[in-house]
Amino acid sequence: MRGRNPVSGEAQPESEQPVVDEIVAVYALDGRLTETAPRSVVRARNLRHACVAVVVRNGSGEVYLHRRTETKDVYPGHYDVMAGGVLQPGETPMNAALREVEEELGVTGVALLPLGEAEYEDDVARYHAFGYLADYDGPIRWQPEEVAWGAWVALDELRAMIADPSRRFAPDTLALLEKWMPAVAASR
Repeated sequence: MRGRNPVSGEAQPESEQPVVDEIVAVYALDGRLTETAPRSVVRARNLRHACVAVVVRNGSGEVYLHRRTETKDVYPGHYDVMAGGVLQPGETPMNAALREVEEELGVTGVALLPLGEAEYEDDVARYHAFGYLADYDGPIRWQPEEVAWGAWVALDELRAMIADPSRRFAPDTLALLEKWMPAVAASR
């Protein structure tokens, strides 16, 4: 799909079209919705919000590892084993998780197993995470705006990659994965 350049009126590729600033639900520490704000404001002010994080595992027990694009607003170019994103106003965590894993990796028709909930906070992100595990053996289809590379990796290989200081992993993923790894490693 092609849009029009607002200045020249010329056709432009979809990748160059302006991105709509999605509305994000902002939460208090007690889990109460306090307001909504554009994603750009949530990021700029590091407002507390809710996110979902989905680990995709295949029948061999491998997890899907991907590298985030350099254009991501948080942790660009970092490795990640969780597809995820922010909850939109009125959206349930389960619905957000299903939406995000389909958008980012093309994973559909899966039942999600809850991994738990956790808090995460650093200088660029502050949120309450809802974690899920998706067992999936179908094709992976990347969203090109979010995923630059990906592959199935065994958990031992993932652990070795995480231990390699030359590989940058999204710090929130590492924190959440530490908590949820026992469930991810459990047999199907």
